[in-house]
Amino acid sequence: MTSSGSSPGRCWSGPVIWSWPSRIALEAHFWPLTYTTFWLEHKIWGLEPAGYHVVNVLLHLLNSLLVWRLLLRLAVPGAWLAAAVFAVHPVHVESVAWIIERKDVLSGLFYLAAVLVWLRFLEQPRPWRYGLALLLFVAGLLSKSIVVTLPAALLILQWWKEGRVTARDLQRVAPFFLVALITTAGDLYAVGSRYSLLEYSLPERMLLASQALWFYAAKLVWPTDLAVIYPRWDISLGAPWGWLYLAAAATLAATLWLLRHRVGRGPLAGALFFAVTLSPLLGFVNFGYMEYSLVADRFQYLAGIGVIAVLVGAAIHGAGTLSGRLKWGATGVAAVLLAVLGTTTWRQAGIYRDDVSFFSHIVALNPEAVKAHYHLSISLARAGRPEAALAAARIAMEKRPDHPDASAVLGSALITMEQFTEAERILRRALEIDPGHRSSRRHLARMLRVQGRREEALDAYRALVKIDPRYALAHAYTGDILVQLQRYADAVEPLNKALTLSKATSSPASDMPTPHSLHLLLGKALQETGRPRAGEAHFRRALDLDPHNMEALENVAASNFRRKRYREALRLYRTQLEIDPDRASTHANIGAALYLQGRTQEAIRSLEQALALDPTLETARANLEAMRKRARESEK
Repeated sequence: MTSSGSSPGRCWSGPVIWSWPSRIALEAHFWPLTYTTFWLEHKIWGLEPAGYHVVNVLLHLLNSLLVWRLLLRLAVPGAWLAAAVFAVHPVHVESVAWIIERKDVLSGLFYLAAVLVWLRFLEQPRPWRYGLALLLFVAGLLSKSIVVTLPAALLILQWWKEGRVTARDLQRVAPFFLVALITTAGDLYAVGSRYSLLEYSLPERMLLASQALWFYAAKLVWPTDLAVIYPRWDISLGAPWGWLYLAAAATLAATLWLLRHRVGRGPLAGALFFAVTLSPLLGFVNFGYMEYSLVADRFQYLAGIGVIAVLVGAAIHGAGTLSGRLKWGATGVAAVLLAVLGTTTWRQAGIYRDDVSFFSHIVALNPEAVKAHYHLSISLARAGRPEAALAAARIAMEKRPDHPDASAVLGSALITMEQFTEAERILRRALEIDPGHRSSRRHLARMLRVQGRREEALDAYRALVKIDPRYALAHAYTGDILVQLQRYADAVEPLNKALTLSKATSSPASDMPTPHSLHLLLGKALQETGRPRAGEAHFRRALDLDPHNMEALENVAASNFRRKRYREALRLYRTQLEIDPDRASTHANIGAALYLQGRTQEAIRSLEQALALDPTLETARANLEAMRKRARESEK
């Protein structure tokens, strides 16, 4: 499951998911239903990606069936073909293949179900149907707030069916608008507190919106060069193209209005649905993703239904006027269209295979995506391609020389390549820019530790603790280095803190010492400070976590030996031999344990084996001579 997003990424507890967004790390929206599905699935299959992918695909399949039922109920020509196009269209790959975009397919399910229930309510008004439609709308909002446009879509459908919207229609939809208003206010408040505002004037936002509408429509008609992060546009009132987009949008709307009596209200309704459903993401209000790009394929997951329905409906209507053979030809064209869309979708889904594919695709279509370059570097390093990782990190640094994140990634790549001098210069420069930059300081501390500069590394890790007192890795390596420096009393507190914090961390850093190694270090520190019983408890815990750890086996066995538990010590020594049969010291320890159990001849054979493997074991030699002497004396 990749960090590019093909994974939920965060494993929160159930109550936190339903709390206010400010309590949830890296989340500004209140979408608890989406994260609840992740929480439930994590209980079933952990972080294995296959299950999450299957659920996303099944949700998209259900949505495709709901689109078919909806268009069929609305008597749209070619409802089955429009639903099939929706099912296999490449612009939906981002919403389905990218696990974290569960919010698109889940909110889409509730949205489409709400519309179907609403249409049924209009045909046979029942209070429970009205309540169910409202409940589904709320569920959609709790999955992703993009469904806030549903009330407006219901009015568009009413106008399409009846040619007018009455006061009674407005009264019926009013509670939906009230819920939408409350949700929008809360969402804008939460998002506004996290993201910097992008200063566009109203005319600039109108140009942005019109260009975005044509962009999305073009990707539906001709889905090529689909990017995860599209290059940001330069919105300028002096650029003629921007005004042409706006004029074209206004002209199309006016034309469809004037032709509504000839071609029907469907085309205008479809265009209005497309624009209204996209409206929260057209730049009229600020949202966080605008810092990276002004458009994204996933934004039109629901909106595209309007355009697809109009285009397919028009094509089917036109095909209906053809003769027999031409109709068969039109059917063949439809089959080819679906095959081409499906093939393109399959290829597009391949970019979500792993992090390297994902970020490589981003930088290939958008070289200015700086964060993608340094995420690509991290992914290449994890994939065991250090030289490629270094090259990607240098590109990120070239594009943002004063950005500490880029410096940190470059520094890490240089450390991996053992180019320590340049790495230290880059990382210290990053800390001059931002003294509190955690990644730069962590990589610098790691480099100092790898180089054996223990005192400097210790200072660096202690500085990390000051920046983030809950950073388990910094506490762990502080304790590790103090043990290496034989400052055992000082090591106990940071090691205890590291263990406590690591238990509360669902996804520890990749270079974080393992829990069993922390227990080993803490056991040693406690033992050296005159607390053998407390030390033994940690050695035993390390052995529980890693039953084949030689250091843990040796320490627990030695503890049993000192406490005259020879049988238990012997069992652990023999476990050591199963791991390393040629370990001379283990044979010697077995000999000692056997002798103290009165098994002298077995003890002698074990000591002989120990000396055959390592003749320098003087203690074993002395014990062997003593045992042989006593054996001879007992025979007399």
